Amino acid sequence: MTDLALKTLLHDRLRFAITVAGVAFAVMLVFVQVGLFLGLMDNASVIISHVDADLWVTSKNTPNIDFPHPFPDGLVQRVRSVPGVARADNLIMSYYNVTLPNGSQESTEIYALEDHQRWNVPWLVLEGNLGDLRRGSYMFLDQSAVKRMGAFRVGDYREVNNTRIEIIGRTADALSFATTPVGFMDFDLAQRIGGTLLAGQTNYMLVKLEPGADVERVRAEIQRRLPYNDVHTGPEWAAQSRKYWIVSTGLGLNAGLTVFLGCLVGLVVVAQTLYTATMEHLKEFGTVKAIGGGNRDIYLILAKQASIAAVVGFVAGVLPSFALRPAMAGAGLKLIIPFPLVVLVFVGTIVLCLGASMVSFRKVAGIDPALVFRT
Repeated sequence: MTDLALKTLLHDRLRFAITVAGVAFAVMLVFVQVGLFLGLMDNASVIISHVDADLWVTSKNTPNIDFPHPFPDGLVQRVRSVPGVARADNLIMSYYNVTLPNGSQESTEIYALEDHQRWNVPWLVLEGNLGDLRRGSYMFLDQSAVKRMGAFRVGDYREVNNTRIEIIGRTADALSFATTPVGFMDFDLAQRIGGTLLAGQTNYMLVKLEPGADVERVRAEIQRRLPYNDVHTGPEWAAQSRKYWIVSTGLGLNAGLTVFLGCLVGLVVVAQTLYTATMEHLKEFGTVKAIGGGNRDIYLILAKQASIAAVVGFVAGVLPSFALRPAMAGAGLKLIIPFPLVVLVFVGTIVLCLGASMVSFRKVAGIDPALVFRT
């Protein structure tokens, strides 16, 4: 039975190569599409995920972290007095115009705190000391800004909202969903150059709880004291920010449709090539029945063919997908392929190929064993 499975599958090497290519194309399409989707979603909540805060206080009905609305910064005192709160600080997240050396302007997403180290943001510093941000008109800039703002070095100056600011540090991995360059500066400086819109205002409050404090009880008390704000846990706020982009941009539907089409292409290619190979070897399958084999034996042969095509095609698709990650990173894109996704795609590939083999099985199951003796 094993020899027959391999013989019929490899009889036409070109057809087998086409089968493997079809599976590999589908696998690679799924990995790239889902990987890019996961990368974009990671960018949409990367700041939230790394900030060392248990609760986020936002203005009422703020849809996600990229679209903040200001509220009085003095409200932080109410939060600091809530039992169970270890510390609370204001956070400004706002867009500032940066004038480049060539005279053009680029929007920059600035995160401003009184103490960045306390909240672990930024979390990956390549150059500079975060403590120096409080000493003057300084900023840190993420290295991803090179793509939009050109090369820069520590010690360079840029005009931010018509204020001369020195770049004293460089960070990495701080990305935004819309690929807007990300920078960091002191809260007072950001408030001052933000003009009337940020005078005495903040966009968010970060809250760290005391060990053992009841999160829901503290959140309820903050919400009671700040009825015109919303209070989220970190995971909730991250999920809301990701959901906004999935729903508002149709990104989720686009990714799902592409994955479906990739699976459909692989299914059709495998079904077609296995069916053609089966039709060319009907007498061999008739021989199996003539010597006492049943439909179960026939399906085991077809299942083995489908499994071989699935495994070889999966390997041929997953290796280029991983190889693409450095190239994607160079283009400013994240291609995230977690291990659970690899397992899921592998199992899905096997299942789809086995399903495709059913097309051939329906034909072979009805073979008359007497076919072997006909001339």
